[in-house]
Amino acid sequence: MTLRTQHLLGIEQLHPDEIRSLLDLADQYAEHNRRGEWHRDVLAGLTQINMFFESSTRTQASFELAGKRLGADVMSMAMSQSSLNKGETLIDTALTLNAMRPDLLVVRHGQSGAVDLLAQKVNCAVLNAGDGRHEHPTQALLDALTIRRAKGRLHRLNVAICGDIAHSRVARSNILLLGKMENRVRLIGPPTLMPTGIADFGVEVYDDMAKGLKDVDVVMMLRLQKERMDGGFIPSEREYFHRYGLDAAKLAHAKPDAIVMHPGPMNRGVEIDGTLADDINRSVIQTQVEMGVAVRMAAMDLLARNLRAARAPKGVTV
Repeated sequence: MTLRTQHLLGIEQLHPDEIRSLLDLADQYAEHNRRGEWHRDVLAGLTQINMFFESSTRTQASFELAGKRLGADVMSMAMSQSSLNKGETLIDTALTLNAMRPDLLVVRHGQSGAVDLLAQKVNCAVLNAGDGRHEHPTQALLDALTIRRAKGRLHRLNVAICGDIAHSRVARSNILLLGKMENRVRLIGPPTLMPTGIADFGVEVYDDMAKGLKDVDVVMMLRLQKERMDGGFIPSEREYFHRYGLDAAKLAHAKPDAIVMHPGPMNRGVEIDGTLADDINRSVIQTQVEMGVAVRMAAMDLLARNLRAARAPKGVTV
């Protein structure tokens, strides 16, 4: 199991075989986690720094937990109190961190491309935990693992991604991943929340939930990204739920065994009905959270292998 890249910056750079390898390893870690079997030798002696310039609960916590279960020395920086607030540039921050010689750097940033810029300035493996509207690769990978475990496969499925497509890095990464794995992707949402040129991604676009959800295997709801909206994209939350919020009546258009997903945090009664979100027979939202730890363990494991191989003296295998 290998990754060809030094960093995990996006799904776009990954080959389908790399995606399968990463998911296979994550699947193993998921089973180990359920049995309480940690592998603290995998990242032993390595330092992991988490830099979250945007607030996060699930992603930051799961990266911390993943690193600790693999034996890394984990440090989470309080970016709200960092020198960036004193005028330091992102590049200067990267150079400062580089001088501390970390091995794994996990970064979330509000600007698209910021994580890639950091990766160019440091001598360690960088994992993108979400950058602006660009990508959120580990979210797409954990979604893929959740789908594969629920459906037994990750190809030739009909997947509907619903809601705020325009502002969602989760949507972009999932579109890329699901497309690479030969799935049929439908995007459903109001025209105001659809990015220009989205049809060029090889997806089907709907503004009607009943038509878009017809006979799909997976329904993936998205959070309304209010913090990225500049203006009135929806009439009201009540109207939005009426037309695009997932409830039992709309879900009835999907296949009887369709699963329901949401990356979180959820706005209950806006994007999804609370009762449906908690329905253990249809919702896999809690499984997504569980798979997040396993996927991040697998990603850091594979990147650490590349890191150690690159640092090893010539002629020495690791």
